[in-house]
Amino acid sequence: MAKLGKRLGLVAIPGGRRQHTGPAPVTGGVGLFLAFFLVALGLFLSGTFKPEHDLPLRGVLIGTAFVFLCGLADDKVEFKAGPQFAIQLSAAIIAITFTVWIQEVTLPFTDKPSHFPRPITYLLTIAWVMGMMNTVNFLDGVDGLATGVSAIAATLFAIHSITLGQNEIALYALALAGACVGFLIFNFNPARVFLGSSGAMVLGFALATLSILAPARVATALLVMVVPITDTAFRIYDRWRHGRSPLQGDRGHLHYLLLDRGFSQRQIVIGYWIFCAVFGALALLISAPIYKLLALGVLGLLVVGVLVVLTRKDSSSKTQDSSSKIQDSSSKIQDSSSKIQVPSSKTQDSSSDSQIDS
Repeated sequence: MAKLGKRLGLVAIPGGRRQHTGPAPVTGGVGLFLAFFLVALGLFLSGTFKPEHDLPLRGVLIGTAFVFLCGLADDKVEFKAGPQFAIQLSAAIIAITFTVWIQEVTLPFTDKPSHFPRPITYLLTIAWVMGMMNTVNFLDGVDGLATGVSAIAATLFAIHSITLGQNEIALYALALAGACVGFLIFNFNPARVFLGSSGAMVLGFALATLSILAPARVATALLVMVVPITDTAFRIYDRWRHGRSPLQGDRGHLHYLLLDRGFSQRQIVIGYWIFCAVFGALALLISAPIYKLLALGVLGLLVVGVLVVLTRKDSSSKTQDSSSKIQDSSSKIQDSSSKIQVPSSKTQDSSSDSQIDS
């Protein structure tokens, strides 16, 4: 896949947020997609699923193929925010068309399911699919981070499906986890090939839709992904607050802030993995929705607090750097002025000497 990326010109050039050395192929998503899609297609064609899952699974397969092709185009031409938004919205509409939607939630205080009217169902599903796709996309900033978190999430989805007696759905989640682990060998720091938009879109859409197919798994997904989801939501709000496009990339994400504080890529990635695994396991062990909600709220607030502190420190350090640069420029100007005045004084001395001689 690395050779294919270089041959087709599908490479990431260092600059801006990208701090790797030299052009790097972004065709890792091709291998990841093929590994997941071919296994999932084989499972679907074998017919080992309940009749009510026929249409939703078709939606997962068709939507995954759609976002892969769009992501591959993005890797080649680098779409702006508008086309990316349109792709994500189209993916969510595909999911809804094939009845992959959030129809109900279990109320935390009553433990009873609450059914939504269709308009609310559509809006929630669109928000969930687009939100997850953006979360994985923004998470893909450090070698192995998005891939490893997705592998953990998919594994926990599979375990949850098995506990609910939906073994056939668990196989699709395991197929995604296996594809992630296989790719992680080449994507862990130092990465030999990057995920690219094609891989990030595939992971985002697959995680979003597979988390919907089993009851109560959205809550599990929220706890597994609470750190990157909160990080993404905070960055979108912060960009909007400062008048920037919410989809515009920057170095304000948690993993970038930690990098700027001197943490290594491997330390950051492993730390993320531990958090996601621990809170994902907590979601499986806790049955009461109210306690899941409390855990989600506490960790979410903790992440927001860390982001606020790091963002303020980052802004403060940038302000200090700017001030020091201004002072350096001012001192250079003063030095130049003093150098200009020295010849002038010498000229005056020469003039006075000439007058004395005369």
